[in-house]
Amino acid sequence: MVASRALSSTGAGSSRGVLRRASGASVVAAGSAIKQPTRLRPHRAYVRDNKTEQTDGDSDDQGVWLNGNGNNGNGNGVLSSSGVTDEAMAAKSQVAFEELQSFLKRQGARGASSKDVLSRIQSPVEGEMQQQTDGLRNIVGERHPLLSAASEHLFQAGGKRVRPLIAILVAKATRKLYGLADVTSEHIRLAMITEMIHTASLVHDDVLDDCELRRGNSTVHSLYGTRVAVLAGDFLFAQSSWFLANLNNLEVIKLISQVIADFADGEIAQASSLFDVDITVEKYLDKSFYKTASLIAASCRSAAVFSDCTEGEKSLMYDYGCNLGLAFQIVDDILDFTQTEEELGKPQGQDLASGNITAPAILVLEQSPRLRELLKEDRLQSEGSLQEAMDLVFQKGGIEKAKDLARHHGDLALRSLDVLPECEEKESLQLMVEYVLERIS
Repeated sequence: MVASRALSSTGAGSSRGVLRRASGASVVAAGSAIKQPTRLRPHRAYVRDNKTEQTDGDSDDQGVWLNGNGNNGNGNGVLSSSGVTDEAMAAKSQVAFEELQSFLKRQGARGASSKDVLSRIQSPVEGEMQQQTDGLRNIVGERHPLLSAASEHLFQAGGKRVRPLIAILVAKATRKLYGLADVTSEHIRLAMITEMIHTASLVHDDVLDDCELRRGNSTVHSLYGTRVAVLAGDFLFAQSSWFLANLNNLEVIKLISQVIADFADGEIAQASSLFDVDITVEKYLDKSFYKTASLIAASCRSAAVFSDCTEGEKSLMYDYGCNLGLAFQIVDDILDFTQTEEELGKPQGQDLASGNITAPAILVLEQSPRLRELLKEDRLQSEGSLQEAMDLVFQKGGIEKAKDLARHHGDLALRSLDVLPECEEKESLQLMVEYVLERIS
């Protein structure tokens, strides 16, 4: 399974286009920090439903992570069979990387806080966002008072509604491709479904992780108990499925339904890889796709579907959502190392302590036998072992390498927006990349 998860199409114009997931990724040389991402050709594609497999001979400038060191097996991190020189790939990647840095610098010069950035992002679609928020308040119903109370608590728990915001921005921007200014009722319902599915997944995550707080508020799990929390999550998944079916669009139904299966795949992948010091970057990105990027990518493509976009346009919107989602997850994993308990709302290094080895640690495991020993043999049980492991990640450059990986996926997300017309919504989608990455700047 390829590591990166951008879905694109080689079957534009056909009713059953050839779809594949593949995106660029950095090459990490063991013992050295990443300077800029180097892009490699994918070796295969992920097959699902009406997607067919891409062969080794397919040409593409996208790439994959191949193992925990980022190398492809010949020791130098360069795909020797691609016919592209090291210098050519490095030059191409350097230009793209500098474009991303320049964009972030221009936007960052405005001196806006995260809250200010999010407010600017939402400004072109404030009316549409209010519609989906009002819809969420009425969607739970009164048939089951306890579940209704639990669900109402969730929707009032201070979430930023980033996922429905992205879906509505893509909807409005893609409509402008065809000279249309307003989104459709299907777009609004899609945004509501996206938030319901995301919220349901959080409820179940809190049960699995035994979390007491979420967004600084008590979780449904802590307020109502495990049984009600599980039922509340199931209830929201069921409600979202009902509204999804009523959209009457088979492509969107397939896309969003698969997301729910992806959540389970992500949880299983995480549970089966605890304290696995042989986990590769590829497997880590697979898990990150399932847990985070899948929903964002599917909602972006679905928004383009309801805008009657071409296959190529739909694929680029999926690519944007996929790479934005991967960047988001990588940033979250970095913050588990760099932020305080007060900032995180949970103990620093909790992911690592629980055996969930993420990008900052994965990228330096081969350079630190001691880190491998602490994770594999000790399992961070001895006194001071967690702090020692975190210190090793910092000392070996794991944080900076993970930052470069997040920035690289941010770069890929920005490139996918080139198809859109110049408009406020496109600028907001670009700013969304800044909003994700500024937390590690």
